[in-house]
Amino acid sequence: MKVAQFAQYGGPEVLDIVEAPDPHPGPGQVRIQVRAVGLNASDWKLRSGTLSFGATLPQGTGSDVAGIVDEIGEGVEDVVLGDRVFGVSDDHAAAAEFALLTLRAPIPASLGFIDAAGLPVALETATRGLDQLAVTHGMTLFINGATGGIGSAATQLARARGARVIGAASAANQSYLATIGAEPVIYGDGMSERVRALAPDGVDVALDVAGNGVLPELIALAGGAPQRVVTLADFQGAEDHGVHFSNGFKDGNAFHAMHSIGELIESGRFWLPVEKTYPLADIREAHHAGEHGGIRGRLVLVVGGAL
Repeated sequence: MKVAQFAQYGGPEVLDIVEAPDPHPGPGQVRIQVRAVGLNASDWKLRSGTLSFGATLPQGTGSDVAGIVDEIGEGVEDVVLGDRVFGVSDDHAAAAEFALLTLRAPIPASLGFIDAAGLPVALETATRGLDQLAVTHGMTLFINGATGGIGSAATQLARARGARVIGAASAANQSYLATIGAEPVIYGDGMSERVRALAPDGVDVALDVAGNGVLPELIALAGGAPQRVVTLADFQGAEDHGVHFSNGFKDGNAFHAMHSIGELIESGRFWLPVEKTYPLADIREAHHAGEHGGIRGRLVLVVGGAL
């Protein structure tokens, strides 16, 4: 099969499309014919060597994936051949013609492969952060970095729980934030004052998705209580300020959200936009675009004529 991989750490130029043996599922796994692969920050962090999942070189790339089940491992009873599923590649090597999945769910009926491939990691991370903050009906949540894949997911999931959401983003993304249910404010100097103009008494809880060094501001907005702030992106800041750094490996994951998101999607209460798609052959360009930021929603690789 064709697979994207890197044999050394570095920039997007280390990625190549190579031939590799077809994988086959073990117990609990399914193999899918890959149709689309969602890109995440962990993909370029792993490729650059700044993040490690215990991988050895050469290493594939890509976690979020959607496709068609074409082989089933021992003990699997939740799918049949031909099912459309989305989930997370077991070996972080979804950018290929085939991928093996243990964590998976049926693709909601109204979604194609491209939209489904953008969901798993953003959905899991956003759900985990909201769960750790115990976001529920009647609360006011501030999200720092509310327009990327995770921020967009967190905004809509919090609104679905009945929470009020104030979200920070660039000036260019203020209208977008309003369309997904947040009350928008602009990043930068004076952000706290802009939040307090909407919520004079501050907020109940705050979620940091951007990791841009504003944890002291978020703590102040949340009544001076570090325990009412969770960061998904600022490990050192969390250490310095007593804030919880959410880690899916240590805290336990929230991939259960893949099985419940269909109801929100079908009712029109959840939408995770795909900003741009790339063919698998252009994976270097896709990584370059993702690393440089400013993406609203998701970037997705298309494999095998996805629809």
